[in-house]
Amino acid sequence: MNEPIAVIDELRPISVRKTGNNKYIFDMGQNIVGWCELNLPYNPGHPITLRYAEILDEQEMLYTDNLRGAKQTDRYLPGNETTIHYEPRFTYYGFKCVEVEGLTQAPAVEQLTGKMIASSSPPTGTFQTSDKDINQLWSNILWTQWNNMISVPTDCPQRDERAGWMGDAQVFAQNAMYNLDMAAFYTKWIRDVSDSQLEDGRYPDIAPHVGEWQGFYNSPGWADTGVIIPWRMYQNYNDRTLLARQYKSMKKFIDYVHKRNPGLIWKDSRGNMYGDWLNGNTIISDDYPKTGGSVPNDVFSTAYFAYSTRLLSGIAEQIGKKSDAIYYGELASAIRDQFIRQFVNENGKIEGNTQAGYAIALEFDLLPEPLRAKAAAHMVEALKAYDNRMSTGIHTTIRLMNQLSEHGYTDLAYELLTSRRFPSWFYSLDQGATTIWERWDGYVKGRGFQDAGMNSFNHVAIGAVGEWMYKYILGIRHDEEQPGYRHFYITPPAGKTAGLGQRQLPFY
Repeated sequence: MNEPIAVIDELRPISVRKTGNNKYIFDMGQNIVGWCELNLPYNPGHPITLRYAEILDEQEMLYTDNLRGAKQTDRYLPGNETTIHYEPRFTYYGFKCVEVEGLTQAPAVEQLTGKMIASSSPPTGTFQTSDKDINQLWSNILWTQWNNMISVPTDCPQRDERAGWMGDAQVFAQNAMYNLDMAAFYTKWIRDVSDSQLEDGRYPDIAPHVGEWQGFYNSPGWADTGVIIPWRMYQNYNDRTLLARQYKSMKKFIDYVHKRNPGLIWKDSRGNMYGDWLNGNTIISDDYPKTGGSVPNDVFSTAYFAYSTRLLSGIAEQIGKKSDAIYYGELASAIRDQFIRQFVNENGKIEGNTQAGYAIALEFDLLPEPLRAKAAAHMVEALKAYDNRMSTGIHTTIRLMNQLSEHGYTDLAYELLTSRRFPSWFYSLDQGATTIWERWDGYVKGRGFQDAGMNSFNHVAIGAVGEWMYKYILGIRHDEEQPGYRHFYITPPAGKTAGLGQRQLPFY
């Protein structure tokens, strides 16, 4: 149903060095997903072992603790062949460095080739500015996208997980569609999502729903992906066919949440409450607060309930189900009203008073118009309370960036984008990252690595900032009244990004 997994690039190592007896480490120069092809002269009877890793430790040896149960190892026993050609084809690895052991002579860099694989969706967008670090960030985002497209949108490609976590996929989806033609890929994967749905309407946390994650259903922000990505597909590709095909599935999900939460605050039957995942649980120094940034659970889940219900109303309208459009539109308005009553005061403050809470409420249009500017100002104050540093998780980081720009704070968003202080995207660039990390502080020189149980160096979620880069640096914006880019805007903002763009132009 979608483009095949294929070798889409080949890379030669940038260096090779001896690290022990008959042992060498090749550095590919780029974190990739795939495998290596090894070509050697005669190596009679000597077993050869290849071990793959994303990063080196402070002793310049392979760091593999973060792989958990994944071995990422090839073992090859030569026979009597006069030359060796070895290349696996029924597995894949996430790696930047490859250790080769068992060689009888020093290898040359050209004897190892990295084969990068992915579902081969064609590129549709490129990004370049006069700032080399912003360009490198975009490159890291694109590589991470490719590396997590092995038939499903995986969370990470190296450890013993490699699963289609839906929360990560939905926050990254718009950026993904700017970069590549994702129409066939998501059409296929959304079928995996509905195939994994329970009869009562609950969506899974991952799709396909297999392995040790079975039984994980209906988590706010993850389950909602079953509604959000089809809507994104419609916005980008004007694809009503997908909306029609998925409509019953989406309706069952919203009806289930509504039935279990007649008071319209999503408290019950919400599965694992991951919330704004990875918000406030990383720390690098005493001057950066460790906690206090997370969105209260009821605020988070109800925000998604209101948003997905409003999207369902719009979907019903687009496929000609007028009475459903009215019903779900009224339900979305009622959820929004209840959200305001329960969580928002007369000055626009939202329960929790967090950057993340304001960002998601503004992005999902959950505030009355007179309070939107006030809430945005509170969001900025919450940033100042953290010394103009983010305390947001995978769901709210991109929404924070978007809403800063929507409310006239693009210069502040640009400062966050280009900050070299933790937490920031440039922080990982300064550590040599060539892909997006799962955690802001996955590695800190002198301190070492974050929790090895969850520390991928190739993870799409916070790479969703690429959406902001397209919208507010290049200025490429949807016209939501004319999906599929039949009409769109190029609207670069004023301020610090102005040198990278021009005036607003409508395009037909």
